[in-house]
Amino acid sequence: MDLVTLWFWLIAFTFTLYFFLEGFDFGVDILRPTLARTEPEERALTGTIGPFWDGNEVWVIAAAGLMFSTFPVWYGAVFSGMYPLFVLILLALLLRGVAFEYRNQVDSKRWRDLWDWMSFAGSVIPSFLWGVIMAKIIEGLPVGREGRVQGGFAEMFTPFSIVGGLSTLLLFTLHGANFLLLRLHKDTVLYNRARTAALRWGALATVAIVGFVVMGYVTEDLFEDFGILPWVFPVGAFLTLASIWLALSRRRDTLAFTMSGLTVLFATVTVFIALFTRGEVLPSTIDPDFGLTLEETASQNYTLVLMTWVGGIFLPLIIGYQIWNYYVFRERVRPDEGALTHGY
Repeated sequence: MDLVTLWFWLIAFTFTLYFFLEGFDFGVDILRPTLARTEPEERALTGTIGPFWDGNEVWVIAAAGLMFSTFPVWYGAVFSGMYPLFVLILLALLLRGVAFEYRNQVDSKRWRDLWDWMSFAGSVIPSFLWGVIMAKIIEGLPVGREGRVQGGFAEMFTPFSIVGGLSTLLLFTLHGANFLLLRLHKDTVLYNRARTAALRWGALATVAIVGFVVMGYVTEDLFEDFGILPWVFPVGAFLTLASIWLALSRRRDTLAFTMSGLTVLFATVTVFIALFTRGEVLPSTIDPDFGLTLEETASQNYTLVLMTWVGGIFLPLIIGYQIWNYYVFRERVRPDEGALTHGY
């Protein structure tokens, strides 16, 4: 495997890990207004993701940084072409971080409610926009002859990209509900509400993802060069969604969370396989000849070699730290208890 291909798949790996990890803590905040009805329940939901959310966001920084250093032309076209969407995501993530820090600084219900809604908005916006961005990357942007994206904000929203945004929003909500089943004590009312939410949001997520796959494969014909087994990944995503319902009905919480995680993985990998098999990391909707290919957007070999050494040292360190963090804060959370022995 040459370095260009290696780094393409390492970038796919970092985006997949980011959506897997940040997806469930987005989902917990999205579910917060419908699940928590008392202050102890609000604090319990915060406690389920409190030790993890900022560490999860490291992976979006890693993905963008690696993309900038190894595929600068691709990075420039995507991030400048969809600049308003990335600015909205950045502002939402900043708002969410401030909400976590400020929520308990003033002993006032109105103050706490304000920051809870800010946290909700800071999770809904990126959950939707990441789906829009991923859909537009495989659908294509108006890339001109010079490799620059033309067009305005409205062109980011097509029926396919909107369905993509709804799919990630609903999938992350389902993933968050399944995560809560692993983090809340089973004898609490909050745990039972999370199970009910997982069943409801799972049904909606299934409809959205099936709609996205149908539009991608049939209506938009975006995966025609997908390879010899074009239906493997969408069928895999559908089977994992179906297994979530089966696992929830049998109260197999770990299996349900694993399956929603695999659905996130299948969905993200599908996007990158579609790009790789077509040989274009950003198709042009103006002229197929203007699309950006993998080779022409990559850095020079010296930079790729240097980044291989950097990535080989730091990526395992980040992964190891996060595994240790999840192990330390593994204890389940109960709304009616005080400080935990091994919890947040």
